Amino acid sequence: MNYAKRAAEIQDDIVSCRHYLHQHAELSFKEYETTAFLVSQLRKTGIPVQTFEDYTGCIATIRGGKPGDHTILLRADIDALPITECSGVAFESEHEGVMHACGHDCHASMLLGAARLLWETREELCGTVKLLFQAAEEEFIGSHYYVDRGYLSDVNAAVGMHVWASAESGRIVVRDGELMASCDNFVITVHGVAAHGSMPHAGKDAIVAVSAIISNLQSIVSRRLDPLEMLVVTVGKVHAGTQFNIIADTAVIEGTVRTYSTATRTLAEKAIREITEGTAAVYGCTADIDYRWLEPPVRNDSPELNEIARRAAKKLYGEDVLQEVEPATGSEDFSYIMERIPDSLFIFLGCHDEASGSVYPVHNERFRINEDILPVGAAEYAQVAADYLEKMAGGEE
Repeated sequence: MNYAKRAAEIQDDIVSCRHYLHQHAELSFKEYETTAFLVSQLRKTGIPVQTFEDYTGCIATIRGGKPGDHTILLRADIDALPITECSGVAFESEHEGVMHACGHDCHASMLLGAARLLWETREELCGTVKLLFQAAEEEFIGSHYYVDRGYLSDVNAAVGMHVWASAESGRIVVRDGELMASCDNFVITVHGVAAHGSMPHAGKDAIVAVSAIISNLQSIVSRRLDPLEMLVVTVGKVHAGTQFNIIADTAVIEGTVRTYSTATRTLAEKAIREITEGTAAVYGCTADIDYRWLEPPVRNDSPELNEIARRAAKKLYGEDVLQEVEPATGSEDFSYIMERIPDSLFIFLGCHDEASGSVYPVHNERFRINEDILPVGAAEYAQVAADYLEKMAGGEE
């Protein structure tokens, strides 16, 4: 089958699914209506699908008709964000304050399209395709359920995809190495001694101490890190004080750390702990640090799978479909799957399109896409899966 041609033929169906998902956007762990719709679409096509009594999302399985003992996973996320929509599209979210501002409705509809393409050609597949419609990506840990309970234990390779505004609409990005950053978060609570503002010597000022900590944390990037490495340390939240004339006995800050390497993650945590504890002590205070490693970096470290994806893209849409972009400092929950399935790949599908007003980044209340890219994503999903299975069965993709 020519997947590009067939995807174009079913574009209206893919778009229709996207509109439904967009209008019925649901937050992480609450994707009940979304899951029910996805299951209904898969079963209507005839594809076996697995659901979970205690969790949203689902897994569809397509077994090929030709010999082959490998299984590839195609994944799309399905949750929305707590954002009030201002995109101006005719099919805006019906759930006030909830919007698919990260394109997960696009990912899910593209994967539904890919499922249909692969089901129609299942007798030609040399192995098995699993399709994971994953809950709660925006909560950092949505993928853990499926991995930790063994639902992906038979998977040999995994592919995810994300619409991305730094690439041109319809262009495909398959980048070697680092693509997206890790995400680690911290909460620092500084304990001092309260006193009246007119008698500062009688207290230990938690606000002064936490202010110094915030300033000193910036030295991690400038003075502790190799300048050729990437690291972001951001304090985004500060809470302290009860009254204008009272020296605060408690101050709390929250922040995030982003990088592309495990070694730098380790360095950052160690430095944050040292700086926090030492700076607090200088001001006569103590500090508690809650530091959490959340999402690993997204790295495309399987050269063979990367090349299969590039060849698939060019086979579908020609040499010019591929585009290079710089790595992003945002994070992605698919990285948890990638960490456990080394032969993994994350693809960007460009969605920047001036003509249609699709110029806003993800997580923006005006985010929108030119829906002509949806069959492109569906075809790429399907072609990569089919070519990978053929390659692993000893054929040539």
